[in-house]
Amino acid sequence: MAQYDAKNALPGGEPGPWGESVAISYDRRDVLLYAVGIGTRDLRFVYEGNEDFAVFPTFPIRWGGAGAPLDPAHVPSSPGPLNIDAERYLESVRPLPSEGTVLVRSRVVGIHPRGKGNGFVESESEVLDDNGEVLVRMANGSFRRGVEALGDIEPFEGSGITYSQKIEVPDEAPSLSISTVIADNQAHIYRLSGDYNPLHIDPDSARFGGFDEPILHGLCTFGHAAQMLNETLCGGDASRFSKIKVRFSAPVFLNDALTIDAWPDGDGRVIFQGKVGDRVVVSNAYFEYAPLG
Repeated sequence: MAQYDAKNALPGGEPGPWGESVAISYDRRDVLLYAVGIGTRDLRFVYEGNEDFAVFPTFPIRWGGAGAPLDPAHVPSSPGPLNIDAERYLESVRPLPSEGTVLVRSRVVGIHPRGKGNGFVESESEVLDDNGEVLVRMANGSFRRGVEALGDIEPFEGSGITYSQKIEVPDEAPSLSISTVIADNQAHIYRLSGDYNPLHIDPDSARFGGFDEPILHGLCTFGHAAQMLNETLCGGDASRFSKIKVRFSAPVFLNDALTIDAWPDGDGRVIFQGKVGDRVVVSNAYFEYAPLG
């Protein structure tokens, strides 16, 4: 497998090489468990017998970065509780089948120091069917904390997705405001989709990671925002879901009341932020969808 080597990165802004495709199999139980894990009660996503049963579009978000070739000389390992999701982008190109096997390929698009002992790694991924057709495109950025050294690569231009961007919300009341309470066992459920980082369930691990108590998975917050906006703006119709991008600004805890505030930004697009009280937990975010008619 080709390794992503900072010393050999092309100066013209080309991303690193695609890694070998990773085959990922899933079944309806995985799909149902994910939907429950992000807090939706819509029968189209939580009941396989519903006539409009569908995979919720953000289901593959955990596959982001799968198979990305990383040079360990530039991306040292970091303990699980010290790895934090920073940004995520997902674009639904075609609906995912309700079960089966897909291929995921990924590549690194940036590695950056972020203060002493901290690094920021960016990658992008594609989910492909067995004919090589793209179903989903994703990008993710994560903080690696507690590392001794990290190679420095400037952000790539023209890599296909510019998802790490500043998005200001208007200085006016939102046109849409949606709230939900995060269940006291939401992290316990969401982790069963495969994210077993102890940061989200074990108090000792949370304290090791710098938190007073376990925090909700960033990707669970991501899923909550996606399903709340999809329900409100798309009537819950997964076929109208197009893109979502977020930056995780602060942790969400169990029992928190999460509010999504949104402002229109053209036809079929809103910019939004997530708040718990006065604390912004999701920023630099947008959601795109197909308008009716």
